[in-house]
Amino acid sequence: MEFGIYTFVENTPHPEINGTLSPAQRLENLMEEIELADEAGLDVFGIGEHHREEYLSSAPSTILSAAAARTEQIRLSSAVTVLGSEDPVRVYQQFSTIDLLSKGRVEIMVGRGSFVESFPLFGYDLNDYDELFEEKLDLLLELRESKRITWSGKHRPDIDNRSVYPQPYQDQIPIWQAVGGTPKSAYQAGALGLPLALGIIGGQPERFKSLADLHKKGARENRKETPALSINSHGFVAEDSQEAADIAFPAFKVTMDKIGKERGWSPMTRDQFEASRTLRGANVVGSPQEIIDKILFQHEIFGHDRFLLQMSVGSIPHKKLLRSIELFATEVAPAVNKELGDN
Repeated sequence: MEFGIYTFVENTPHPEINGTLSPAQRLENLMEEIELADEAGLDVFGIGEHHREEYLSSAPSTILSAAAARTEQIRLSSAVTVLGSEDPVRVYQQFSTIDLLSKGRVEIMVGRGSFVESFPLFGYDLNDYDELFEEKLDLLLELRESKRITWSGKHRPDIDNRSVYPQPYQDQIPIWQAVGGTPKSAYQAGALGLPLALGIIGGQPERFKSLADLHKKGARENRKETPALSINSHGFVAEDSQEAADIAFPAFKVTMDKIGKERGWSPMTRDQFEASRTLRGANVVGSPQEIIDKILFQHEIFGHDRFLLQMSVGSIPHKKLLRSIELFATEVAPAVNKELGDN
């Protein structure tokens, strides 16, 4: 199994200072996190796209370019690219450039996006939300398949027998589709032969098994090889269970309460948080052994090929976050792969 980390580069109220870090300091910390993930042997680091005050990730490709110059082995991915409000040609050019800089370590993870701020920002009508994604994904896949394309659509000017440069270092940039809970999207990803990143950030993970099954069904019914499956979750690792919970809960609560206020959810309680980090809960927070047990439990359900953890759901002290990355890479990942026979 592959292991990795993803982040939206949060910059929420920080537990060690009165306020937030400066954006420059938060990005400097991020580069150290990515470098450590690379040195410690993790497989993937993803940067998600958001256009909100509490995140510094409105331009993931720029951040990934900086990471490409400071890493050697780790794959660099968006997590996700909100494709409906992007120009697929520019996405392809940007990630092809990063692929050249990194000597073939780039991936693109596309999704509809769980937040919609980018659509009015870039002049798109939310009534076209699903149609925009499907049309632009079609163009992105066409760009990946052919060096010279002719393409027409409804929401972007046509392309008439044009080449797009530069071409990537890899023969083809891997493109993953991220899905939160939409059955149609899971099936379509399989039908297109795209690997699926399944976001599980609430509820019981086994309830998402039907989406993984639909992904496989979409591939099977459209004569595609079964694509890979990633489980993407919120989590944090510390030396022991209590320490992990005590560090993670305040950060998680700040972030989830802010989102919850916008969406009509009740504030997160400590009891809810504790329930979420039990074996059958969604949050992967605890000691290395607890994390190992939880990933193996979920693997019995999904048989997934990749596991990505969002450790910085809110602002975590930098040294604690670095230690979490180290534990995840050096204790959790090897133990899981040994148990699965993948080492």
